[in-house]
Amino acid sequence: MIHVTKTFFPPIEEYQSQIKRIWQNQWLTNRGALVQELEEGIETNYNTPPLILTSNGTVPLQIALRLKGKRGEVITTPFSYVATTASIVWEYCTPVFVDIDPETFSIDEKLIEAAITPNTTAIMPTHVFGNPCDVEAIDAIASKHNLTVIYDAAHCFGVLYKGNSIFSYGDISTCSFHATKLFHTGEGGAIFCGDKDLFEVIDYSHKFGHDGPLEFKGLGVNAKMSELQAAMGLTVLPYMDNIISHRKKVVGKYMELLDFSILKTMKIRPNTEWNYSYFPIVFQTEAQLVVVEKALQDNGVIPRRYFYPSLNKLPYVKEIKMPVSEKIAKTILCLPLSHEISLSEIARISNIINSAL
Repeated sequence: MIHVTKTFFPPIEEYQSQIKRIWQNQWLTNRGALVQELEEGIETNYNTPPLILTSNGTVPLQIALRLKGKRGEVITTPFSYVATTASIVWEYCTPVFVDIDPETFSIDEKLIEAAITPNTTAIMPTHVFGNPCDVEAIDAIASKHNLTVIYDAAHCFGVLYKGNSIFSYGDISTCSFHATKLFHTGEGGAIFCGDKDLFEVIDYSHKFGHDGPLEFKGLGVNAKMSELQAAMGLTVLPYMDNIISHRKKVVGKYMELLDFSILKTMKIRPNTEWNYSYFPIVFQTEAQLVVVEKALQDNGVIPRRYFYPSLNKLPYVKEIKMPVSEKIAKTILCLPLSHEISLSEIARISNIINSAL
């Protein structure tokens, strides 16, 4: 079976050597040496803003919304993983959907300003599949209306825009290090923030509000990454260049072999150094998608309908029509892409798709 993604497992001996350090340190959690080393490694190697590692990729969104959402309206995208909308609702904010651009699949920045009301507190777009939003336009709107920008950058490890880490844009950016992601810690995530004062609040907020063992600066939750998770991250990190390089070749092969007179894929924003985190294709109709999906499954290939349904259709939000997002959600399929899938397998998958079409 070939699945839509496959977790990268580093050599077990290398992971065991990191685990041995934990036993030597006798320290399992509460910001141990491995967590701090991984934070430093990511910031240094990828020139990111300061970051805090977290237990998963959703809790950074929740912390950001608790601090900056203020139970108001948060303008967001209907085309993302459910965690984007769920975190807004979970933190007692109200999601206000703005439709997406049909080429990049990110929020249509031209529609944002019309959605702003006196109750709007933040804008929370997603860099879908690691493809940057129009960050300049969004940041300009936010500055004009004194709004916070929180980027859901779950798919964005290693992405550069105009030579800068994509995590450098907005007030806060978050990332997921789930096992299915490009870079992973098994389960985990990170929150990035270049504002020193805000970073300090995020820091104590992710560890119960602690300022040392006996003092508290404010309200907080437990979002800390464990040393066991950090050990995996430290073992995976040195392989990232090779992983991205192989995935780039795979995407190139798909682009060469698939019939793009019938299909389309997303347009990567200019000036972007993409990370090849996912490879989505869009069909002309949902019926085409269903036929191709079945043909692939019958041949042991398991794609996935990222992202379906459009989030404005969730049962716990006020439904509003989002025609572009709804159409793409019904007709998009992510194809298998991993660090070890072979080019011959890509050729076979492409042949199945073209034949089914």
